[in-house]
Amino acid sequence: MSTAATSFPERNAAEVADIVLASDAASPDVRARRIRQRRQMYVGQVASYSLGASVLLLYAFDGAVSTNVPTLFWFGGLLIIGTFTVLSEAGVGDRFADHYLSVFQISAHMALQFVFLVSVPTLGIAFLAVLFLIFAFGTLRMTSRQAMITWGLATCGLAFVFLGSDLPIGLPVASRLERAASMLCFALVIGQCAFLGLFGATLRKILYRRSNELKAAYRRIEELAELDELTGSYNRRCIMRLLDLEMEKSRQNGSPCAIALIDLDWFKRINDVYGHPVGDEVLRTFALTIFANIRPDDRFGRYGGEEFLLLLPGTTSEAASRMLDRLRSIVAELDWSAFSPGMSVTISAGVVMLRDVDTADTFLARADSALYSAKAQGRNRIATG
Repeated sequence: MSTAATSFPERNAAEVADIVLASDAASPDVRARRIRQRRQMYVGQVASYSLGASVLLLYAFDGAVSTNVPTLFWFGGLLIIGTFTVLSEAGVGDRFADHYLSVFQISAHMALQFVFLVSVPTLGIAFLAVLFLIFAFGTLRMTSRQAMITWGLATCGLAFVFLGSDLPIGLPVASRLERAASMLCFALVIGQCAFLGLFGATLRKILYRRSNELKAAYRRIEELAELDELTGSYNRRCIMRLLDLEMEKSRQNGSPCAIALIDLDWFKRINDVYGHPVGDEVLRTFALTIFANIRPDDRFGRYGGEEFLLLLPGTTSEAASRMLDRLRSIVAELDWSAFSPGMSVTISAGVVMLRDVDTADTFLARADSALYSAKAQGRNRIATG
């Protein structure tokens, strides 16, 4: 006899995942989907009670129970489902973390089983089997506290039936039809147990997928928090943090460390003459060019405006100067006229080596001084300090 709160497994598993993963203030889309899923669950419950009532009709046809039993059982189930459907459509459930109102639903369905268990004890085993199914399904949605509450209620009901009464609880198997009806009772319960297994498996898959999506989103947020939106290079906060790390690593390992402060020559003039959109494209192209021509261990970030900071760990002054001069030549030789006829872009850079007495501020100040020297010498050149 199948009377548990059935539903469509994959979609309702997504709903349970929403309870775990979504914020308390659900968006309109989430609320609409929850209402839709609750409707599907109630349709499943109606089908479930209809199947149970059909089995009771077989018993009634054989004379084991009154014909009123399947009718009352069906209408009783519809009354519970209808009540919670009205509450669902009114949005009552959405005010609570458990928008299914699981404790109340499970308690109502178990109460109906106990009523018929007491009223028709000759079919008691069938109703008891359904109690297990209802409770098992409910625990997929309930918290530990809610499960303990419903377990306590079920235990009180069972204590009344078994200890507070002498009801002859059984299951008719006297005739062939009764045996068939009893078989169907357990077949339906077993079928829904299998359904619960599918539901749980689907829920685990969806939660696993949601977990991976959250991890990927978190990694993406971390990346965006470290990157300059326009150029894709590290932003100032991140490149400064990396500068501190490289300085510490260089001192611990006794290895050289160089930095270069790079400036695009006459960049304000580019913006004024060709416009800011073209200026943005110049910055992007410059950044891509640098990324394509530095080592994997080098770090490149936007220091501010058209100034960029390049970290060169394990690099001597001579090697750093050669590298920067090569980058300067590459940038100068690019076909900038593709952006606008007659356009040319060059860079100047100040290259300095880390000293024992340097702090991040003094290190950068010396690089800035070297950059100023390169500009004073006519730009499109590299100066060391």
